[in-house]
Amino acid sequence: MGTKLYVGNMSFDTMEGDLLRHFEQAGKVVSCDLIMDKFTNKSRGFGFVEMSSQEEASKAISMFDGQDLDGRSLTVNEAKPREDRRGGGGGGGSRGGGGGRNRY
Repeated sequence: MGTKLYVGNMSFDTMEGDLLRHFEQAGKVVSCDLIMDKFTNKSRGFGFVEMSSQEEASKAISMFDGQDLDGRSLTVNEAKPREDRRGGGGGGGSRGGGGGRNRY
């Protein structure tokens, strides 16, 4: 199993193929996902690259973190597990009220 990297601060002009070719310099890339806005279908400026080993992931971090790609200084680090975003805390509820009439 590979090691997934977070790649941030990317140019909105960077395409998935550009990112893939860039990271192949550090080793074998298992997957490359550029995150797109679901409404505009444009890049959100970050993505994830999975390297085939921890060694290659470490090499990619040291090679590319802070380095320029398409005019932007990349942020590259090991991806953290996704947080659970399911609802949970209270919310909603009643705002009180009095039936909608003014009582004097």
